[in-house]
Parts: sequence; structure tokens; C-alpha cells
Amino acid sequence: MAARLTLRDLTLRFGGISVLENVSFDVDPGLIFGLVGPNGAGKTSLFNCISGHYKPSSGSILIDDEEVIGSSPATLARHGLARTFQHPALQLQSTVLDNVMLGAHTRLPGGPIAWSLRLPATGRSEKKMRTEAREILEKIGLEWAADLHADELSHGLHKGIELARALMSRPRLLLLDEPAAGLPHSEVEHLIELIRGIRAETDITIIVVEHHMGLIAALTDRVVVLDHGKKLVEGTAAEAQSDPRVIEAYIGKEAGDDAA
Repeated sequence: MAARLTLRDLTLRFGGISVLENVSFDVDPGLIFGLVGPNGAGKTSLFNCISGHYKPSSGSILIDDEEVIGSSPATLARHGLARTFQHPALQLQSTVLDNVMLGAHTRLPGGPIAWSLRLPATGRSEKKMRTEAREILEKIGLEWAADLHADELSHGLHKGIELARALMSRPRLLLLDEPAAGLPHSEVEHLIELIRGIRAETDITIIVVEHHMGLIAALTDRVVVLDHGKKLVEGTAAEAQSDPRVIEAYIGKEAGDDAA
């Protein structure tokens, strides 16, 4: 069942610097939700809090009404959370298929000891999961690369591998961190259709951090706009794009960057 995510007054500070300040919003089960804002707005820091890589200074993060602040990424994976990163972290000397298989670690029966002993039951499970991993690669158009080493493929294809690995965990809440970064326009269109298809075929909630406003507008049901670590606007992508506060935040940031 797709997960509900609730943030209440989430604050993150590093020393005396406030990175996030009293951020609150709800993501209903089954939505594709966008998290947008200019560079430095706090989007990835917020993802890091949700996924257990940062511990917030205060506030609350609930998955299906259960508090998860302080939980490790491994614990959150057992809650059904999976995440991709801006820069995919793959085992470059391993095959694409083996990289995707890593996403099944929370589903392995018997635990690490049973798998290290290569017991018959674990062998049967591994064979079944390899078939599933190939099916996921086929769904995202990478079945041809299953037996190649990851370092033989481009950065754009690495993002596809990481997405397949995340899907291999059968998540109920999927966080996608800039999935379109570095992709040409034709591949962005494919990515939009792919994410829509994932939502249509699986019971999942998807949250996307992205600078590509065309993708956000075409893909999301609702968005939150962050600026300087604070929630600026919440609504549809069209509402956000036409809001004067959002326009000012983006133009002001770009002007500052040009001046620098």
C-alpha cells in the first residue's frame, strides 16, 4: 500500500546556520509530489532528512503516522522507503543486474548468514529475484545492458540503473533526486512516461526533487516550493509557476548568481 508522508515543523541546523526552518506539508498516498526551488533552497537537505541521512534538529517526520526521525536508512527501507541520488552510487565493476539486485537486500530470506552459506532455499530465492530484476530492467528499457559492467554505461544510464535498484526493493515511498539532470530532452520525455507508468502499475507514492520545470509541470499532482530553507508555496505546478513569490525567488537567485 502506498505510504503517506507527513512533515511537521522540520528544522535542520548545522552550527548556527539554518538549512531548513519549520517546513510542514503532507503527501497523500499515491501522489506524485514535486519539491522545487532555486539552488540552495534546501531541497536535497530535506530529502536527506526524510531518508535518514541527516537527523533534523527538531520537528517530525511521519510515514503512515509513525515517527521515523532518527531511523537509519536501512530501517527506513524496511518501512518501504527507497531513494535515488543526484550522483548515482553504483558498484561500477559489477554488472548492471548485480547492481539492481542490491535493491532486494531488505527482502532476502534468512538474513546475511543464510545467504553467505548459499543454502538451497536462498539459492531459489536469488534465482527468483534475478528474474524479477531482469523484468524491471526490461520495463525501463535497460534489459540489453543487464550483463554489462556498470562502468561501460553513461551517466544517464547510471540513473536508470539506480531507479531499477530502487524499484527492486518494492518501495511504498520513492524519492527521486533530480532524475532528469544531464538528460537530453528526448530522454526527459521518456522519463516522464516511465515515472507515470510506475505510479499506474504499482501502489506507490513518489516525491521528485527537480530543476527541470517542464518535467515537474508534466508529472506532478502537487508541489512544494522551498526558498532559503522555508516553504514558500504549496499547490499545483501551474499555481506555483504563476505565483509572484516563486517568480521573485527564482529571478532573484539568478540575478545573485550573475552578480557573483
